[in-house]
Amino acid sequence: MILITDGGSTKCDWIAIAKDGTQAVEKIRTKGLNPAIIEEKKLKKIVRKSEELMALANEITHVFFYGAGCGTQKPRLLLKSVLETYFPKALVEVREDTFAAVRACINSNNEAAVVCILGTGSNCSYFDGKDLHQRVDSLGFLLMDDASGNYFGKQLIRDYYFNKMPETIKLAFEHKHNLEADFIKHNLYKQPNASAYLADHAEFMFLNKDSEYIREVIKKGIRLFTENMILQFKDELDKGTIVHFAGSIAYFAQDEIKEIAAEYGFKVGNFVRRPIDGLVEYHVKSL
Repeated sequence: MILITDGGSTKCDWIAIAKDGTQAVEKIRTKGLNPAIIEEKKLKKIVRKSEELMALANEITHVFFYGAGCGTQKPRLLLKSVLETYFPKALVEVREDTFAAVRACINSNNEAAVVCILGTGSNCSYFDGKDLHQRVDSLGFLLMDDASGNYFGKQLIRDYYFNKMPETIKLAFEHKHNLEADFIKHNLYKQPNASAYLADHAEFMFLNKDSEYIREVIKKGIRLFTENMILQFKDELDKGTIVHFAGSIAYFAQDEIKEIAAEYGFKVGNFVRRPIDGLVEYHVKSL
């Protein structure tokens, strides 16, 4: 039995596939397992706490984990070690979440494409048909992650406090979230996974897209992501390379992304809300 995981900073989706290619159990969901921002003790606790995962532990022969925070060696090896602890009979492969997005988005295994992730965090890579290429190292949500959930959550909270929101949107935002200063600071500076806390506020945008203010917030973020991330592959884009998008933010901001793509002159391909679905298809073919 193989275990395929789409791991974000907010949540992880786990799917167990039997040898005949069928899904063995219902999809399992746990909290996020980003090894770049979560310490080893907490990572182990999250895995161990899942009764569904522990029930499968000795039946799993392969674990394919694609996750946020797995783009550099140290956190990738940390998470690999944690997973090997709880799946002792399994060969464990840990890859960055961008690779999951590639396998989920592209139309054929050797298709060259620029693949973007806009979820809790954000990233952008070029896939040449075989290997991934990144020209900007991610420094995490404090300095990067343009157009991600945590980016938009931060922008909304800032606009609320700087009185840049229209009054009707401000009232709706107050109704949706606890915006007391002490509560916000406690979650940002004294609780783990501040990026997921910020990203939780981004859903508000897509519930209020009839507002011109909200649409402009979304487009501003997409423009920033385009200029800093997508256009690093301008040479490839000029040759007609298509740009695919994965993640919930991208999925719900399709109209704005297409508008910005027209402004900057690049071609938009597929939008995949949950890369896990494409990963299952990919690995079933490989069984």
